[in-house]
Amino acid sequence: MADNVTHRAAVEADIDAILDFWRSSAEDTDRDDDRPSLARLLQRDPDALLLAVVGDEIIGSVIAGWDGWRCHFYRVAVRSDWRRQGVVRGLMATAEQRFRDAGGRRADAMVLEDNALGQTAWRALGYAPQPQWRRWVKPLTD
Repeated sequence: MADNVTHRAAVEADIDAILDFWRSSAEDTDRDDDRPSLARLLQRDPDALLLAVVGDEIIGSVIAGWDGWRCHFYRVAVRSDWRRQGVVRGLMATAEQRFRDAGGRRADAMVLEDNALGQTAWRALGYAPQPQWRRWVKPLTD
C-alpha cells in the first residue's frame, strides 16, 4: 500500500463525499444510502465507518459494525484506480483490530453472490463463505 494512505474514522463533514464515493466505487444495488442514515450511524458509533484517505480524497471504506455481540463488515469499497494496492487489506487490519479491542471473536461480511471480485478479496483476507446460512431480510420502511 502506498505510504500516503491513512486510515481514520469518518466524521459528519465527510457524509456527502462518502455518498459520492459509494455511488462510484461500491456495489450499489438496492441501496437506500442517504445523509440521515449516515448521520445516525456516526452518532451511534463514531468509530464504525473507517476510511482510507489520501490527503482529502476517500479511496476506500468499510463499516465495521459492532453490536456488543457480533462483528459485521458492510460497505467495503475501494476506488477503482486504487484496487489491488493493499487498500482493503489495510482497512481490514484496522477494522479487525477495532473488533479485537472491543472483545469481538468472529467477524463476518455479506458479499453479493455475483460479486466475483469481492469474493476473491474476502478469500485473500482469510474469510470463507458459510453455505449453511442464507440471509433473511424484511424492509422496515414503506
